[in-house]
Amino acid sequence: MAVQDRKRNYALNTCIQHYQETGKSLKLASYKGMLPQLKKEYPWLKEDCYSSVLQCVAINLDRAYKNFFEGRAKFPNFKSKHHKQSIQYPQSVTVNGECLKVPKIGEIKAIFHREITGKIKTVTISKTSSNKYFASILCETELSGVKESGDQVIGIDLGLKEFAIVHDGDSATKYANPKHLNRHHKNLARKQKKLSRKTQGSSAREKFRKIIAKVHEKIANSRQDFLHKLSRKLVNESQVIVVENLNVKGMVKNRKLSKAISDVGWGKFVNFIDYKLKQKNGELVEIDRFFPSSKTCSSCGYILDELSLDIREWDCPNCHAHHDRDENAALNIRNEGIRILTEGGGNPVFADGGCVRPDNRKVKGHRSVNSLILHRPD
Repeated sequence: MAVQDRKRNYALNTCIQHYQETGKSLKLASYKGMLPQLKKEYPWLKEDCYSSVLQCVAINLDRAYKNFFEGRAKFPNFKSKHHKQSIQYPQSVTVNGECLKVPKIGEIKAIFHREITGKIKTVTISKTSSNKYFASILCETELSGVKESGDQVIGIDLGLKEFAIVHDGDSATKYANPKHLNRHHKNLARKQKKLSRKTQGSSAREKFRKIIAKVHEKIANSRQDFLHKLSRKLVNESQVIVVENLNVKGMVKNRKLSKAISDVGWGKFVNFIDYKLKQKNGELVEIDRFFPSSKTCSSCGYILDELSLDIREWDCPNCHAHHDRDENAALNIRNEGIRILTEGGGNPVFADGGCVRPDNRKVKGHRSVNSLILHRPD
């Protein structure tokens, strides 16, 4: 992993210097052209690293620059040899029984969480801050058809007190916020206090750093487990899901709510819903973040001038309907999503809540990701 990081840092530094001197960026061919000369200067590159791995470094760095210039990511950073590390193998990795065979390394005993099916395309091995090793295997498979599941259109209002309020047009269901970070707050604070007392660079400090990394890992795993299970449940029950396009980056600037917003994982939840819907040919609809979902009466369409956050229930001045703030918002989000689909050339049956499941068809070239845990010798 360190070899790949050094190659990336060398290429990134060369690109920065070239831009300062000429005002132009290096092309992908330039990155790849560095390899023959580097292997002559540093013979250990041939011995310690598989050739295609170094090619991946050039491809990934070129992609990072494109993402930066197109506004999808920040400027590429130099890789550190500490904390999380990863290495990517684009070919020649095979599964042999309970082992993963990797070029230059050999067979590694692994725990597979599911059967590896299809053609292995790419394998990414990563090391976490708690010194655990994982391998993510990208496989290309053929699907015989789309799984049978629900055909509802649902609207989701995301919040902090209640993680999600889901409305299917007839009734609303509330899912509580697990508050993963809050449950480990005291334990984490106690361990971090002990860490601060350790001498910089000492083995005792490194030991406590790993202990704290394991706590953060446990929090992240429990959050991801909750988001995966809830997103899977909602996707299985529906065909179209409507959510608000929230400005999470802007919301976390609120110093009073930043920790709670970061912990809840709205962005990751929407991403999980999106890719799971695509697997079954469903559709995710994101409505404008400025749509007044909470202030609009779902019965008559009347819009309030103001509605403070402390008001959880209100009565419509026009039709006198009584509303729960969150349930009303979820229903309005659903109705707005239906309107967007209908006016945008979608099938009008959406408005009637009819069946929106597409016909089953064979999907070729489907890519699935399998992950496994690698045994690390003590």
